[in-house]
Amino acid sequence: MDELARLKWQCRRGTKELDFLLNRYLETGYLVADQEEMALFVELLGMEDDVLAGVLMGDLEVEEMGGVVEKIRVFAYGGS
Repeated sequence: MDELARLKWQCRRGTKELDFLLNRYLETGYLVADQEEMALFVELLGMEDDVLAGVLMGDLEVEEMGGVVEKIRVFAYGGS
């Protein structure tokens, strides 16, 4: 399985919100990201769903993930 297919599989979380956010970023932002951002995204995918949802929805802050989290939101919602 190639890298993008593996990541797409990991983006399937079972909730519309997480699936939308993660897949939208993978299809757009990940493809133009630098190596550090790619690594942070992979690290985010390793989080438990409840933690990941909190981070992406703004309920939990993980400072070292801030840049990639913001980009995920921008790619999904156009900066809103």
